Amino acid sequence: MLELHTVPTPNGHKISIALEELALPYRVIEYDISKGEQFSPELLALNPNNKLPVLRDPQPASGNEPITVFETGAILIYLAEKTGRLLAASGPERYAQLQWLMFQMSAVGPLQGQAHHYVRYARVKQDYAQQRYLQETLRQCRVLDTQLAEQEYIAGAFSIADIALWPWLRALPLIGIELAPRFPHLARWFAQLAARPAFERGKDVINGWVYELPPNFFMELDETTWSYSFGEEQYRDRRGAQS
Repeated sequence: MLELHTVPTPNGHKISIALEELALPYRVIEYDISKGEQFSPELLALNPNNKLPVLRDPQPASGNEPITVFETGAILIYLAEKTGRLLAASGPERYAQLQWLMFQMSAVGPLQGQAHHYVRYARVKQDYAQQRYLQETLRQCRVLDTQLAEQEYIAGAFSIADIALWPWLRALPLIGIELAPRFPHLARWFAQLAARPAFERGKDVINGWVYELPPNFFMELDETTWSYSFGEEQYRDRRGAQS
């Protein structure tokens, strides 16, 4: 059985949704990042970058030693290739799906993550930073809306690219962005995926209450949680020296 080391974030839900879509048996190992569990020796042995989720396959199809994969793009490719589903085997369709997966990994996740930080977590209000990342988020939505104007899914057939994008767009209302009516094709796509049973199950794996918060709700973190997420503990050199 696969092991999913995870947290209730858009990145975590990418993988639980994919596992549900592929009907793969898995068990969840939950971490509380507000308590610094992402820095445990056990997780650092799986991912030296101390980020979640991480997938461990104790019995890969090759029959080799257990395989551990971190970074959600790599995990999604691994699962697709393990099952022969959700990623074209070759040709233009494969590269279309991979390029939109990389768009999520390199642009949507990192830049929308910054929008969430400056709107919902930053202790010092920074108008320029908020507007910079909110405008980039809206630009990305326009790109996706244009792409979806002429096709049902982001890269032709339903694929891991759709799965990678959906959880991040689910979080947009938290920073005051609604898809409809501004982005009608993107809103149609989002609702269509939300209605899939696997998405309904996967999005609720250790689901956090955070998705129920009102738009632009400022998260007042205590000193310990702040330190583990954005402060001294986040940047401490765990080899023994202080960064």
